[in-house]
Amino acid sequence: MGRRHLVGLIGADIGPSLTPPLHEREAERLGLGYAYERIDLTALGLGPERIGALLRTARDLGFSGVNVTHPCKQMAVAHVDDLSPDAAALGAVNTVVFRDGRAAGHNTDLPAFQRNFVRGLPDVDTGHVVVVGAGGAGAAVAHAALGLGVGRVVVVDTRHEHAEALAGALRERHGADRARVARAEALGRELRAADGVIHATPAGMAAHRGTAFPPDLLHPGLWVAEVVYRPLETELLREARERGCRTLDGGGMAVFQAALSFALFTGIEPDVGRMLRDFATLTETAPAVGAGEERR
Repeated sequence: MGRRHLVGLIGADIGPSLTPPLHEREAERLGLGYAYERIDLTALGLGPERIGALLRTARDLGFSGVNVTHPCKQMAVAHVDDLSPDAAALGAVNTVVFRDGRAAGHNTDLPAFQRNFVRGLPDVDTGHVVVVGAGGAGAAVAHAALGLGVGRVVVVDTRHEHAEALAGALRERHGADRARVARAEALGRELRAADGVIHATPAGMAAHRGTAFPPDLLHPGLWVAEVVYRPLETELLREARERGCRTLDGGGMAVFQAALSFALFTGIEPDVGRMLRDFATLTETAPAVGAGEERR
């Protein structure tokens, strides 16, 4: 038996998350003692402002690290000692590693989306891409898309000020002509001119049924990528396929997130192919998600 690791997931309504079994199954195959605990804010009656105290407690209890999900990713930034370049650029942390009494914050959302996109939509046109949603997930996928070589990203969010802030950060990091903002009422026009759309809002999750925009705005020339993975087939993806769009679900992103954080926690690269097969098995056997379903 190799070194033992105690890790966890901090977030609200995280009961249905498949991240714990993905980690534990791979650790068992690698001969690691590995326990993955859910630290559910809702079950504990805690607010997201307690993230700092929870991180300190996890460190003091000897955790190797924790994953962090909604609604704590941005708040966690203020409670780590070091930030990876991606976490600093995104202003959000989804993985914290404890070493030598220090907490290092990382963000695996960005590389996980990139790897899933390359795997699932390797040959699509990427000159003009619309990102719907300017929150933490939207920031991650927008930076990821530009990092992959997307020509230009158009950010759309009903909270226009959030879209403006994200577009400004994208231009600062990737170039002045690489990002702009469009208002939500102009989404139809933007989609008619786009190669693809990345959806990065909570719409489609069990607690947020429906779609972030009318599916009638989709057309066969678009590809559609999703970040939600429970349910794996969101209403948006179903509508997109019915309209002849190529689609990418959020399942692969979830697996790559898990694989990247596993490597950060243990120093061992997991077998992503095995984890993808585990994910397929888990999604087939997991009970239907309820109102507590989340993206991780």
